[in-house]
Amino acid sequence: PSSPINKGSIYQQITPNFPPITKQEPGGFKESTYKIKTTIDRPLQQFIEAQIQQIITTLKDHNVHHAAALVINNHTGEVLAYVGSHDYFNSDQLGRNDGVQALRQPGSTLKPFLYELALAEGVIQPNTILADVPTYYAIPGAKLYSPTDYSETFLGPVRVRVALANSLNIPAVKVLEKVTVTVFLERLKQLGFQHLTQSPDYYGLGLTLGSGEVSLWELAQAYLIMANQGKIVTPNVIINQTKDIKNSQLSIDTPVTWQLITNMLSDPHARAHSFGIDSVLNLPFSVAVKTGTSSNYRDTWTVGFTTDYTVATWVGNFDGQGMKNVSGVTGAAPLWNRILLHLHETKEPANFIPPQGLIQLPICATTGLRPTKDCSGGIVLEYFDPKAIAEYEKKSPKLVLNSEYNEWLSRQSHPQLTQNQLTIISPQADDYFVINSGKTAKLEFKITGNSQQSVEWWLNNKKLNSQSDNSLFWQLQPGEWKLTVKQGNQQDSVQFQVQEAKRKPHRGFSVVN
Repeated sequence: PSSPINKGSIYQQITPNFPPITKQEPGGFKESTYKIKTTIDRPLQQFIEAQIQQIITTLKDHNVHHAAALVINNHTGEVLAYVGSHDYFNSDQLGRNDGVQALRQPGSTLKPFLYELALAEGVIQPNTILADVPTYYAIPGAKLYSPTDYSETFLGPVRVRVALANSLNIPAVKVLEKVTVTVFLERLKQLGFQHLTQSPDYYGLGLTLGSGEVSLWELAQAYLIMANQGKIVTPNVIINQTKDIKNSQLSIDTPVTWQLITNMLSDPHARAHSFGIDSVLNLPFSVAVKTGTSSNYRDTWTVGFTTDYTVATWVGNFDGQGMKNVSGVTGAAPLWNRILLHLHETKEPANFIPPQGLIQLPICATTGLRPTKDCSGGIVLEYFDPKAIAEYEKKSPKLVLNSEYNEWLSRQSHPQLTQNQLTIISPQADDYFVINSGKTAKLEFKITGNSQQSVEWWLNNKKLNSQSDNSLFWQLQPGEWKLTVKQGNQQDSVQFQVQEAKRKPHRGFSVVN
């Protein structure tokens, strides 16, 4: 191939089977001594190199200059194509950088592994309803953070399938809160993300949104494990390193949770809200796929698989410059699409195995519960454990939304969803905020209630302001605070605390798919 494979990938696999590297052999081995036969498919490698050139040319006006791709045979673990740069020999274009091994923020591409872990641990079920609503986090050492999605809108109550397929940020963060960053970080290391070496506090809740750094190689390996239903597989680039994956005794969790995640990622209807039915992610055969875009549009990713191949693509800039109006679905996805269509040009892959041992039951798409005549969101089928049938039949089909939905409900036009009870929704009771020394940050006080009446804002028994608006910005100051709001004959109070940070801020969050 015209773009040489990263030598480190080869050295890691040949070292156990060849004599140690000596000082007289600084390159690692002598050409006359060893002949290494790689697993690379030359025609496929050249096809992908040509496609990368075309993609970069097409996106040049969007400040896109580099791309990388990796193709792995799911049955053997063989790396069939490894393109780390569009032009290895062009030093002016930073061609000797290896986009397959480079560490970058992965955007939303780690979310499937969080949801799989949550399913395996029983934290969520396939029909669990998650809250995609405005949510505010006091991040230690950083300013108040409120994750948003690419569309900057909120869907309210959503099923797990919809939350994952549409790459919704708030539900993912809420699931991570329950799983804990520590447990999720340990799982990612089991999957082969060896460069996530910092503490759980360092990454924080942003871990599921891309606050760490991983490589395309690591992403491809993790999705290869998913494609093999949890069996631990190591990609290989040397012919004699090929292993029989079917007989592998090492696995993570039972196959059923991986089958569930695969089923969700291969459901074009589930992701239609964010990506549309005619998306570049939809192919004429069964394929599971996830996109990702890092903060400030510096990296776009698309990783997915059929029953035969795992394909991982990255599009961005080696120097870290942000792209212009390019996301995972418009940057890396077209390249991913072309590669998979080429791989299956003459033979379509088999369909994915449905989740084994589970049954499908009808649910209301809005509530995740037994459908009734009042189900306005339509009726869909979802997977259940047979042991849950009794609870499914006994549980009330009425969905009761708790207080975390108050702000979202206050924005809805449907009269049945309007909230008239005066409630402080930001800050929450016992919230703990940390501000950086010498920096300023503002907290938005927010309420739900009757927006037609004036509001009195009181802080530690001192009146701040009277106004008709249902929000007020206040500059964070260290101390213990009690916020009280009064509106007509109603009032509500919460207590919260503010302290100065003792360490630097954590890494940033990803905000797009």
